[in-house]
Amino acid sequence: MIKGVVYMLIAAFAFTWMNLLAKYLEDFHPLQVVFFRCVGTFIFIFPYMLIKKVPVIGNNFSWLITRGILSFVSLALYFVVIQRIPLGSAVALRYTAPLFSAIFALWFLKEKVKPWQWVALVISVIGALVLKGVDFRIDTISFILIILSSVLVGGVFTIVRYLGSREHFLTIINYFMVISIIGSLFFIQHWRMPVGVEWWYVSGIGVFGLFGQVFLTRSFQLADTATVAPIKYMELVYALILGYFLFNERYDTAPLVGMGILVIGMLLNVWVKRRA
Repeated sequence: MIKGVVYMLIAAFAFTWMNLLAKYLEDFHPLQVVFFRCVGTFIFIFPYMLIKKVPVIGNNFSWLITRGILSFVSLALYFVVIQRIPLGSAVALRYTAPLFSAIFALWFLKEKVKPWQWVALVISVIGALVLKGVDFRIDTISFILIILSSVLVGGVFTIVRYLGSREHFLTIINYFMVISIIGSLFFIQHWRMPVGVEWWYVSGIGVFGLFGQVFLTRSFQLADTATVAPIKYMELVYALILGYFLFNERYDTAPLVGMGILVIGMLLNVWVKRRA
């Protein structure tokens, strides 16, 4: 149990640094950043799959493809927004994904949503709207893009739950990596060659993305979801602290209140599901 919590803390820290490096590379096309994020994970995961004889194609081809496409587009939109608004705000607004996941799960998986879960999710939406209304650095286009990214993540969560007992988790991840790499290459005419320290940044995105993926997966394997899922919200704390010191991103009280309302709603959602 304790090891699972520690692994989730490490995963959140790794994903935060991945996001920070993506923000450092704001002069790069977002799809080029997506490419470096995914190729860094692919070159480690794919050989391991071959060695361990993990199925590469899988048995649910159409759903694996759909999951990969949704994840690719969601990540691309996320990196676009990271380059446009403060990191903490982008991370916080993406936490609305469980709302859409609950809706998709209700529709597609026929999962029941408790009344208090709807209350919790509405609270999170209120928090997101408060954050958008008081943090004037969040322009309307960025807000729409990050919410769209969250909608897609909600779809991804639902498909992953459906595939959970049907496919190896590495097969699911590998589809995401391959589709993202191929999709990114369609924008190669907008890329430029990294120079100097930028090579460390683009390499770091892949490495931190890999570490985050591995420790996140291991965390859910070592502890129940209700215990470790709230720890994922430490990513926001990391983002606020590191964003302050590395990018001088400062927040007044009102935006922090909006973030707090959003996170409280999400934690309440986790608590309700745990009680159920």
